[in-house]
Amino acid sequence: MQTDLSVENVTKTFGKFTAVDCVSFQVPQGNFFSILGPSGCGKTTLLRMIAGFTEPSTGTIRIRATDMAGMAPNRRPVNLIFQHLALFPMMTVAQNIAFGLERRKEKRVDIRRKVDRILERVGLPGFGEKQIDQLSGGQKQRVAIARCLVLDPAVLLLDEPLGALDLKLREQMKVELKNLQAQVGTTFVYITHDQSEALVMSDHVAVMNRGRFEQVDTPQGLYRKPLTPFVARFVGENNVWSGSILRTEGAVADVETTDGRIFQTGMSEPLSAGSFVELFIRPEAMLIQPDTGIPNLNRLDVVVKALLFDGANSRILANPVGDDMELQIALPQNRQYDHIRRGDRIEVGWDMHAGICFTVQRT
Repeated sequence: MQTDLSVENVTKTFGKFTAVDCVSFQVPQGNFFSILGPSGCGKTTLLRMIAGFTEPSTGTIRIRATDMAGMAPNRRPVNLIFQHLALFPMMTVAQNIAFGLERRKEKRVDIRRKVDRILERVGLPGFGEKQIDQLSGGQKQRVAIARCLVLDPAVLLLDEPLGALDLKLREQMKVELKNLQAQVGTTFVYITHDQSEALVMSDHVAVMNRGRFEQVDTPQGLYRKPLTPFVARFVGENNVWSGSILRTEGAVADVETTDGRIFQTGMSEPLSAGSFVELFIRPEAMLIQPDTGIPNLNRLDVVVKALLFDGANSRILANPVGDDMELQIALPQNRQYDHIRRGDRIEVGWDMHAGICFTVQRT
């Protein structure tokens, strides 16, 4: 499969500060690739280097095997969509989309044909004569994407384009963007600090931290098998205990937590007795009032602090008995647990293979 974007050992420094630190990755043709990370991790700087607005200090960026070194942004086969879409309010939808083609001095008949075709592809047939202020937020997003796609870029770069939308529209646009990308087949490189956006839309996700990629994987791989404590914390919700390894047997370790509890857990890496670790348990891995006969189960008594209703994402917020540590426990919506109230003491448990341990520096 053809590689549309290749980034090799790219570093960007500003004085003594390293914004991007020796990053390498490849994006195959037609892939939806997201770069996920907190503010200040370097993802926008990386995107600006791909677009040509910033030159790398070291390293190579290739688009469809062509080295982009020294190539101006307007000569690169990429287009960039920002959070603020920068549509021209005095122009119609068709005029906005045609703007780049007119700057290329293409023939009017070709421009009209290309505009009509791209409006069909983004699901806005017949919208050409509408004014921008007549459109919904989601329709404006599609016009901005159409304005870029009509120029037939090898790669479309998207810099947190959903950040300015309200929550409901953002949820809708995540699905629309994924469907649109699959339909048009253009390679998307998308940056975001929102894990839900990255997980829902992407074929592959790079989790970025302090200028480096911690892990590049499928959304499922990131969620189920994080490779570092940062990825485990940043992708999805987790309950976290700190502690030390008492002993290991095969792929299972006994962990004594700092509050004196002992749990059995799977290991993400070979660990030895005495190692200081963090133990991660997903809220949905925790069972409420589990049957007594279930084997390989860690068990813990907790006091219900609050019931957090959020539809399918509802949670119990609880404290272990005698401890102020806060635990999140997924609350299934089968009404089996409607009897649980704030202040109740209940038992929770999780299979030892549902946990994952990482060695960390003792603070």
